Amino acid sequence: MKPNSVKHGAEVQETRHDGLKWVAVVALLAVAVVGNTYFSGVGLLYRVLGVVVFCVLAAAVALTTTKGRSLVTLARESKKEIQRVIWPTRAETVQTTAIVLVAVMVVGLLLWLIDTLLGWAMSGVIG
Repeated sequence: MKPNSVKHGAEVQETRHDGLKWVAVVALLAVAVVGNTYFSGVGLLYRVLGVVVFCVLAAAVALTTTKGRSLVTLARESKKEIQRVIWPTRAETVQTTAIVLVAVMVVGLLLWLIDTLLGWAMSGVIG
């Protein structure tokens, strides 16, 4: 939806319920954390499964909100954009990496040389 567009009845209704959905998300996550602590005597596998189930439920509720649907849309568009990228070949990657490594080594040597010369100059001045 565009920022300047007017919200109509159904969209306003969804936005009102979004607050309740986010409260439900926080409540589900809180139940996962508190339940994990409360049932510390139960086996680790069961506690992990319980936390995972509550986190999946929280994610499912969160994805039904306006922001959640926006996130899903962003993910789909990002996937399409990644498929359009022209990735470099292995040879191009190796060549570019070699150029960068050589440049870093040259700059490192120059900085070492400047540091050494300035160190000698300063010890000559200070005595």
